[in-house]
Amino acid sequence: MNTVITLANRPEGRPKTSDFNFETEKKPSPQEGEVLLETKYVSVDPYMRGRMSDAESYVAPFELGKPIEGGIVAKVVESKKENLTEGDYVSGRLDWKEYQVSDGEGLMKVDPEAAPLSAYLGILGMTGLTAYMGLLEIGKPKEGETLVVSGAAGAVGSVVGQIGKIKGCRVVGIAGSDEKVELLKSKFGFDGGINYKTTEDMGAVIAEACPNGVDIYFDNVAGEISDGVHQHINQFGRIVNCGAIAHYNATSMPMGPRVEPMLIKKSALMQGFIVGNYEEKFPEAVKQLAQWLGEGKLEHSETIVEGFDNIPQAFLDLFDGKNKGKMVVQV
Repeated sequence: MNTVITLANRPEGRPKTSDFNFETEKKPSPQEGEVLLETKYVSVDPYMRGRMSDAESYVAPFELGKPIEGGIVAKVVESKKENLTEGDYVSGRLDWKEYQVSDGEGLMKVDPEAAPLSAYLGILGMTGLTAYMGLLEIGKPKEGETLVVSGAAGAVGSVVGQIGKIKGCRVVGIAGSDEKVELLKSKFGFDGGINYKTTEDMGAVIAEACPNGVDIYFDNVAGEISDGVHQHINQFGRIVNCGAIAHYNATSMPMGPRVEPMLIKKSALMQGFIVGNYEEKFPEAVKQLAQWLGEGKLEHSETIVEGFDNIPQAFLDLFDGKNKGKMVVQV
């Protein structure tokens, strides 16, 4: 038999384990032109919370009673397709199933000898691409500028900070514990760090940490943290809106400071994006990320949870900041 995780309910506020169902079905067999895949690693990501709601967005919501899907690295265990053979590993957007068949559309073959398989869900996958595209295409870092990253100890944020350092920026990260702040500096090369959980006045602390102001703000969280950073955006600053985890479980949109006066006064740019906007640039980006990784210029951090049954809890743990770097489930 084959275990499948489906969406049981559309959550109100913070998701719960009861919003997921574990179901069993017959293990599938591939037809001509298909492969049978065995799930090896599953990516859990904050953006999935948005897909649990029946709201218009840049991607269709998950369907009630249907399998949840996300980034997965899988092994080809049976193939009836010419360009894939038994023993190959692939990554792609697949269902939360132990086994599934695919016609190969959207799958990318990955090399377990070149990097750990989990890296293809992180620094060499959508995580790395999101950091790379958002910072370079919108943030446009220049040597000597100050870059602030919120959610800096997370999967995307930790890569953003390192790319900023490669580009010659002074980088300050915001994270949720003293341990994470120390990790930013000791492992990822950040110049400074702020524990937002022990900070009462984010604006004042940003002023102290960034005496020359903020040229680029890579925002993964929104909310009050970002309100504090916005106070110190420099002339012609760039604000990259990548995520808004502070609002993902909100049942109504909270009111915060209005950003328009700041944007006008500072001639600043604020732009949201999704990584798919830059799909045509993925090959060159992966090549550059892999080169930096091979040269030792990039470190990547993972929190790996064991067991298919623990996928929903690993997802929920994202909202408590229990991950350091990319949260991945090894099946």
